[in-house]
Amino acid sequence: MDNHIDLQHPPRWLAAYVAVWLIVVVLFAVLGYLSDRLDGEQVWQARDYLRWSTVQWTTLALLGPVAFRAAAYSPIEPPHRVRRFAFHLLASVGFALSAVVVGALVAVMVEPGAWFGDQLAQFITKHGEAGFLAYWLLLMVRQAEHFQREKSRRELQASQLQTQLAQSRLQVLKMQLHPHFLFNTLHAAATLVREEADAAEEMLLRLAELLRAYLDDDRQEISLRRELELVELYLGIQRMRFKDRLTVRVGAAVEALDCAVPSLILQPLVENAIQHGIGRHAGPDRVEIDCYRDGDSLCLEVRNRNSVVDAAMPFARGIGLSNTRLRLDELYGGAARIGLDARWPRGAVCRVRLPLRTIEEAAPAAAGRAA
Repeated sequence: MDNHIDLQHPPRWLAAYVAVWLIVVVLFAVLGYLSDRLDGEQVWQARDYLRWSTVQWTTLALLGPVAFRAAAYSPIEPPHRVRRFAFHLLASVGFALSAVVVGALVAVMVEPGAWFGDQLAQFITKHGEAGFLAYWLLLMVRQAEHFQREKSRRELQASQLQTQLAQSRLQVLKMQLHPHFLFNTLHAAATLVREEADAAEEMLLRLAELLRAYLDDDRQEISLRRELELVELYLGIQRMRFKDRLTVRVGAAVEALDCAVPSLILQPLVENAIQHGIGRHAGPDRVEIDCYRDGDSLCLEVRNRNSVVDAAMPFARGIGLSNTRLRLDELYGGAARIGLDARWPRGAVCRVRLPLRTIEEAAPAAAGRAA
């Protein structure tokens, strides 16, 4: 039940309410005058028509908030539609009777020598139906307002649920990367244990540091500067694994460092470049990371020189890249793009294009998704 009505905020409705009733008073005064002229009846002075119209309609205007209160108390809607309709039918009769009684009392006060009984009879015969119709008109206005508010509330609720669902999907996608990355790194550490125990221990310590950094920050977007710091932790682990065989170059434009990127966006791309490059052959490999602004977009590129990957495969089968594409869809819709291109004769480059915004500009969007 919706008991909130605009009466709690008079400035929002009082001026419009009074203006409408003033228009009604003047309109019916003019109509009364024209009706008497056309019917050949005695024509009063203009102020008399205005006075009687004021008595009739001001009475209804003063009682109008009662109709609004009744409509707010019992809106006609399922599952009690019939019962509430009956309630308003009785209420409209009571409203009309109250209007004619109050109108007759006011008429006695403004008309010297007028009898209450005569005025009451006149109001019942001439204006009784006006109170009844006015109640239902006010009820319909309040019903329309109620339905509009309910529609807005449902739309807001649906939007909030959709936002919460999207946020949950993003969190699931982000968390999915942790065990995937953890498994690959632990597998590499296990391989080192048999050959270099000290190196394996150092790798596990770096892994712990990296996981702590991931788990301590649950934001969906971070600055590119912070993302590159996390990637460097990951690359430190991979350098221990592949030693001199792996060469990495990171190039980031200064003006791009404060731009917002999805957290953990580069790590799966770098992991994919290593896995399908040096991870599949015995020779050396070079991984290059470039980050730069291009118009209203932020571009991220991760390439390797000796990849043996088929450009059509990773998005369909690799957890990291397919997960990244899903996260981009959730965060930016169609405003972000990701693609993988094979280079001839060997190598591949993964390109990500994001809407350009700073981490400060991304914060309100993140708050909206969490609302």
